[in-house]
Amino acid sequence: MAQKSEIEWTDATWNPVTGCTKVGPGCDHCYAERFAERWRGIKAHPYEQGFDLRLWPSRLSQPAHWKKPRMIFVNSMSDLFHKDIPRAFIDHVFDAMEAANWHVYQVLTKRSSLMRNYVRQRYDGGRVPLHIWLGVSVEDAAHKGRIEHLRQINSDARFISFEPLLGPIGEVDLSGIAWAIVGGESGPGARPMDAAWATDLRLICERFGVAFFFKQWGGARPKSGGRLLEGEEWNGFPWQIVPEAIMAELA
Repeated sequence: MAQKSEIEWTDATWNPVTGCTKVGPGCDHCYAERFAERWRGIKAHPYEQGFDLRLWPSRLSQPAHWKKPRMIFVNSMSDLFHKDIPRAFIDHVFDAMEAANWHVYQVLTKRSSLMRNYVRQRYDGGRVPLHIWLGVSVEDAAHKGRIEHLRQINSDARFISFEPLLGPIGEVDLSGIAWAIVGGESGPGARPMDAAWATDLRLICERFGVAFFFKQWGGARPKSGGRLLEGEEWNGFPWQIVPEAIMAELA
């Protein structure tokens, strides 16, 4: 369902798909799975099926009903490029985003090669519409190859979520990336984030001219450790890629 979001870097969430499966250590303590499984077996609940993959055709038209522009995180409870989602359904999601083009959509995946391949085919190598932001999640150095897949997409609106940040990323090429979000893990069994890992990424972002957003330290709850890094908040945002037609509404 579409709803106002408490996630610091977006305004709302839209879930035309729910449910997922794990693809790496960043998924080990998945908040979405933990939430969805609470409701498994509860008749008529949206998560009656728990975290099993489910398509929601009835939700495809939701963004068109929101007349005021907003930032929309697409599939906060799934991954749009899960291998079991039919290409035809992904087409419907992109059709909906292109039709309701007064919003900005933030699409985030760990299945970076599948996103790259889909986008290349859909736009025939052309540029992705500026109001559709494409991003990858990278939890440690072993998975930074996802960034290279992202850089192979013809878009000015590429972003990376280093959350949960589970280890040092090391040297990484962030050329062509507009935005980086960094955050520690939260919830039961949360793995701690070293301050040096976050600071190193901040300095790399500074070197490449990438907007840097520090979301949280994490802990038992998302806000347990606060949002200060090196004694201050970092709320970088890539205003340069927000389409002019909706800049005034989002600013």
